[in-house]
Amino acid sequence: MTEPSVDQSLFIIWSSSDPEVAHNLAFMYAHNSLAKGWWERVRLIIWGPSARLACEDAGVAAKLRAMIDDGVEVWACRACADNYGLSQQLEELGAQVLYVGRPVTEMLGQGWRQLTF
Repeated sequence: MTEPSVDQSLFIIWSSSDPEVAHNLAFMYAHNSLAKGWWERVRLIIWGPSARLACEDAGVAAKLRAMIDDGVEVWACRACADNYGLSQQLEELGAQVLYVGRPVTEMLGQGWRQLTF
């Protein structure tokens, strides 16, 4: 399997703790982008307050698991998750929990497209 081209790769920083932003913006676009072939690769990054919502809202957690099952890569910022005491819960949810500062910088330098919600 070949790696998706960088110009067809999108990462989305999801930082909002508002469930409406999660369901009606970040998740809807991330999931549809991959399912409908708008992008070859989609990576959703849980960063900041969104980590709490991912762990505390069952509907949000279910949608994240569905996106992961459908091929959306879900990452979570380890520094934020550790600050909130949620690293283990995010890992159990299926997110890859890692320090994201350097990878985000690298993705930007490589030409990935980016959205923030």
